[in-house]
Amino acid sequence: MEIQNLKRPELLLPVGTKEMAMAAIHNGADAIFMGVPGFNARGRSYDFQIEEVKEIIDTCHLYGVKVNLAFNILVFQNELQKAVEVLQKILPLKPDAFIVQDLGLVRLIRQMAPHQRVHASTQMSISNAEAIQWLDDLGIQRFVLARENSLKEIHAIKQNTAKEIEVFVHGALCVSYSGQCFTSEGIGGRSANRGQCAQSCRFNYEMHVDGEKRDLGGKSFLVSPQDLCGINEVPSLLEAGVDCFKIEGRLKTPEYVATAARSFDEAITSAQRNQALANPILLKKQMATAFSRGFYSGWFHGVNHQELVEGTFSAHRGFEFGKVLRVNGNSLEVEITEDKAQQGLKADFIQAGDGILWVYKDRNGQNAEKGGFVFAVKSLSPRRFALEFSRDIAMDGMFVGARVFYNHDKDLKRDVALSVEDKERKKRLPVSIRAEASLGQPLKVTYSDSKNTVTACSENICEAARGKGLNSLDLREELFALMGSPFRGEEFACELDSATPLFIPNKQVKELRQKLVKELTDLRIKNGADAEVAPQDQVMNWIHGKKITATPNPGVKLNLLLRDKEQVEDVAKAIASGELNVDGLNLVILDFEFGLDFEPSLKVLREQGMKVAIATTRILKPNEHRNVKHLLNLNPDAILARNLGAVQYLQANSYTGQILGDFSLNVANHLTAQYLLDKGLSSVCLGYDLNHVQVAELIQAGQAERFEVTAYQYMPSFHMEHCVFAAFLSKGSSFKDCGKPCEKHQVKLKDQFGNWHQIKPDQECRNTMYNSTSQSAARFVKEWESFGLGYIRYEALKERGTELIAKIQGHLDFIKGKKDLDALIKDLGDVESYGLSESHFQREKEYQSRKK
Repeated sequence: MEIQNLKRPELLLPVGTKEMAMAAIHNGADAIFMGVPGFNARGRSYDFQIEEVKEIIDTCHLYGVKVNLAFNILVFQNELQKAVEVLQKILPLKPDAFIVQDLGLVRLIRQMAPHQRVHASTQMSISNAEAIQWLDDLGIQRFVLARENSLKEIHAIKQNTAKEIEVFVHGALCVSYSGQCFTSEGIGGRSANRGQCAQSCRFNYEMHVDGEKRDLGGKSFLVSPQDLCGINEVPSLLEAGVDCFKIEGRLKTPEYVATAARSFDEAITSAQRNQALANPILLKKQMATAFSRGFYSGWFHGVNHQELVEGTFSAHRGFEFGKVLRVNGNSLEVEITEDKAQQGLKADFIQAGDGILWVYKDRNGQNAEKGGFVFAVKSLSPRRFALEFSRDIAMDGMFVGARVFYNHDKDLKRDVALSVEDKERKKRLPVSIRAEASLGQPLKVTYSDSKNTVTACSENICEAARGKGLNSLDLREELFALMGSPFRGEEFACELDSATPLFIPNKQVKELRQKLVKELTDLRIKNGADAEVAPQDQVMNWIHGKKITATPNPGVKLNLLLRDKEQVEDVAKAIASGELNVDGLNLVILDFEFGLDFEPSLKVLREQGMKVAIATTRILKPNEHRNVKHLLNLNPDAILARNLGAVQYLQANSYTGQILGDFSLNVANHLTAQYLLDKGLSSVCLGYDLNHVQVAELIQAGQAERFEVTAYQYMPSFHMEHCVFAAFLSKGSSFKDCGKPCEKHQVKLKDQFGNWHQIKPDQECRNTMYNSTSQSAARFVKEWESFGLGYIRYEALKERGTELIAKIQGHLDFIKGKKDLDALIKDLGDVESYGLSESHFQREKEYQSRKK
């Protein structure tokens, strides 16, 4: 593969503290990203003050490192003014870019500072080129792709857009598509779209198949992926034209940042030179020591359901390298595994003082962990060694066969500190220096860093020397004396009058150097012209001017979403018999696992005089247009679009029905809603992060008659590329060889708190995990209706027959005034297996986690 002369991608490192910022700067980062104060998508991380943001931006710009500020959470209606106030303080600091999830916030930033760079966060769930094209009018310069995109898909997307593409290459993997996770919200009112992720994917779960608990042989972390390490994929990513390599981890440590920065910097340099990366196994060892749940290539090579989720642990263990062969006294004899040996790992990488963890089966057959610091190391062969521990660690024969992890490098913390503190090791910026001197003229010196040039002249003029006089070697030595600065001299040019030896006091040469270093430092920190920011009152007037007063509404209508053809048959039969009175029912939405079932269900419902919509898949990838094309051919009355790529495809192919925007578009404020509606969506379903007050505030600010709220549902928690059916009910790696257990079995997961979650696949074998406790917003519907709300939605999941019809009729009777609230809540509660809740709607206060 010939990839020489390709540009270097930006290497982007995570920063959660000032120490992490310094580790990134001095270990190879081209850019960093950090949270915006008060709007931080890592709620458990330290929340920087504005003064600290300025200090970090200034330091980064001094060293030529860009700063991207993560403003990648949804902004609620009542937070728009606060967002403006924060931006008023931060925009003048001249961050290089904002990373944004909320479409309304993108519009707001554009209004305040038209030339400010904006990057689309991975929280936008961008997985195709069509979505990038549809958002072109927002002026977003870079898109952070979904982590689930493969190398082949990344290449295809880049080939079809001129926009910059950013890809995650290292760090923790969310099991759910980013921006599509509502598990934390559903379980504990902690929104992942608001930076309050409860890491529900790291919980342990029991698997129940067709009502019976399945023994998975010690595997209980069923939706906890191994961490991503894409260092082997660097050449392919360069070839695909990726513009930025992103490393996850704002909650990690300076050691994590430094090891990842060094390793990927080395990998990029090697790939650009078309050279193989030297000792990648040692780079992985160092990165895994800083933090690892096990390294895997994620989805770069497509799905592999047998390898993505290891299943026996979900926390940091470090670098797995061997197995225990025998126990001798207070030592363990360990052999390096075959795969690590083939990658070049030898038994000399461990030293006394390093930390080791081993995982064994206890007397009950359960996984157990033990660890300690190595007292001494004895090499037995290139692959085997004895590790001696202190006598207070009790050894046991059960340890034989244990998996062994290296999880503490005694020198790593000190090494990273030296990279920041040691003048010989910290980052230094090359400058070229020019000196000019002639008789009767001041000494003129110029420093240039290729971007900025500063020049100054000595206070005195050059006089004829009585002795030796000025020479280029002495001038170079003095002007290159930059050890206390961020600079290092690289090139030197000197023009001296050769006719006469010249004299100028050495003190003035030194003062010139100090003056120019300060000027160059100040210029780098200033980083160009001052930012132009619109006045706050002007921006607020613009925000208020985009509000739309609701038009008189004849009353809220019901949209009904059904999930299989059997439910459709139940509904059609009830309509035909008169058991279900459909007065107030706007349309029926079909959201099926099998696309072949759409056409007969569409026909059955139309025979009963119903308008019918069909839902797209929640994710659209470059090779999946057949699904949307199928919907076009069916030509339903409406299509429920769950991603922006599908919207673009439908509009580009002249679909004449209504395009409805689903909850997955994450509408949280009127600026987002207006943008979507103005671009052709007939209605939008409001996001699942809003409580009942926030819903009311948004309804009153937007086109309420075109808004929909899901009033009854089982919360769709995770939406995963990971298939639980294939991973644990087959030995297949993908749909090609899994045997399709999803067609034969029903699966529920029970979490560590006793909550049940049903798993359902879609047409692309992606799994959605649903909370088994249904939720109802019935208590708030009448208030929303008074503000002009157009639609509420009832989403069925597993209901059939009498239960399904009773729930639908109850909602229809309620909105028509034939049933009061208490009667509806009682009816719903009486038929629920696991109870009924108001979930996120009743959350009055934003969850506040304890800061680390």
